[in-house]
Amino acid sequence: MKNSMVAKFGLLTLMFAMVAMLSIAQDEKPSPARTAEGEINGAKITINYSSPAVKGRVIWGDLVPIGQVWRAGANDATTFETSKDIKVQGQTLPAGKYSIFLIPNEGESILIFNKVAKQWGAYSYDEKQDALRVKVPSNLGSNMEERLVYEVKPDGVEMKWEYYYTFVKIE
Repeated sequence: MKNSMVAKFGLLTLMFAMVAMLSIAQDEKPSPARTAEGEINGAKITINYSSPAVKGRVIWGDLVPIGQVWRAGANDATTFETSKDIKVQGQTLPAGKYSIFLIPNEGESILIFNKVAKQWGAYSYDEKQDALRVKVPSNLGSNMEERLVYEVKPDGVEMKWEYYYTFVKIE
């Protein structure tokens, strides 16, 4: 009977250890899904994206080529949803759900809102489906952001990754 209890205790301990290992493994995804939400002038803004890490790599000009369309995240294209019509950098964007892309350049980048919300990366990106293109500042800061992050602020959206950051004015 004592051996039976020891065996059950050992099995139970092993099961807890396996559950803990699986839980840790799930948290270590290379580009975990993230959501940034907020409200700007009564419009609910939701950004869904996968957040890649720098992991010692050169991001801008290497992993993300300068002057080329980038999915603004990892895996599926990043999506941007607004519950009301808004103005982005002074231009009208109707309420709806869009995929967003970025063409990074020195000094000024191009942010694209594409009508095809569900797409993998930028592989099937079609410029003819663009709802809006706006110019945004390309900034380099002194603080390193290990993971890509979007933040909805009262007057726009900020995107940061590595030393690059940009702000998109929304009203």
